[in-house]
Amino acid sequence: MPYRRLPNTDQARLRALKAALLQGDQQDFGDQAVSYKSLREAQNFLNIFEKQLAHYQQMLENQVLANKKYQLIVHNARIYISHFIQVLNLSVIRGDIKKEHKLFYHLDPEINNVPDLSTEAALLDWGKYIIDGENERIRNGGLPIYNPAIAKVKVHYEIFKEYKATQKIHQNTTNRNWEDLVSLRAKGDEIILDIWNQVEAKFKDEKPYARMKKCQSYGLIYYYRKGENELTPIDDLRIQ
Repeated sequence: MPYRRLPNTDQARLRALKAALLQGDQQDFGDQAVSYKSLREAQNFLNIFEKQLAHYQQMLENQVLANKKYQLIVHNARIYISHFIQVLNLSVIRGDIKKEHKLFYHLDPEINNVPDLSTEAALLDWGKYIIDGENERIRNGGLPIYNPAIAKVKVHYEIFKEYKATQKIHQNTTNRNWEDLVSLRAKGDEIILDIWNQVEAKFKDEKPYARMKKCQSYGLIYYYRKGENELTPIDDLRIQ
C-alpha cells in the first residue's frame, strides 16, 4: 500500500479541502466518512484561506510592480549623484574649484574617484553629502555647478528617499500577509489530517485498490515507494 503525504503547496491544500467537501456533500446520512462537524470546519477554513491567499498574492504582485519602478528610481539617483561628483572632480582638476572645497562634500581633496555608490545606504549618505556640500560651498562664495545642477540632483535624491520608504511599506505589508498565511497553513494541515484519518478509518476494511481509490476521492494523496508496484484492480481480485 502506498503511503500518504499531506499537501506541501497552497494549491494542493485547496484541492484536498475541495475534494473532501465535494465528497462530503454526497455522502449518505448515517454512513458518512467524515463528520459534519469536520466538514463545516473545513468549509469555514477554506473560505478564510482562499481570501488570505488571494490577498497575499495581490500584495506580492503590488510589491513586484512597485519594485520595478523603484529600481529605475534608484538607477536615476545613482546616475545623477555620480555625474555631479565627476563634474565636481573635473572642475577641481581644471582649477575652477579649489580642491580643499571638496571637504564640504566629505570628499578627499587628493582623490578624484567617484565613491562606491553600489548600495542604497551609500546613495542615501552621498546624496546628502553632495547636496549639503554644494549649498555650503555656494554660501562661501562659490559658483554653482551646472549640468547637472544641484537642484536636479536633489529632485532625484528626494524621489529616491520617498520611494525607498514606500517600498519598505510594501515589503512589511507583504511579510505580514505571508506570516498570516503561514499560520493558516498549519491550521489547514490539522483539518486535512483529521479528515484523512476519518476517511482511512472508514475504508480500512476495503481491499487495497478499492480502499486507495475511495480515499483518493476525498482528496487523500498517495505516493509509491521506490520499487513499489502500483496497485491495480487485479490486486483486489487476488484477495479472497
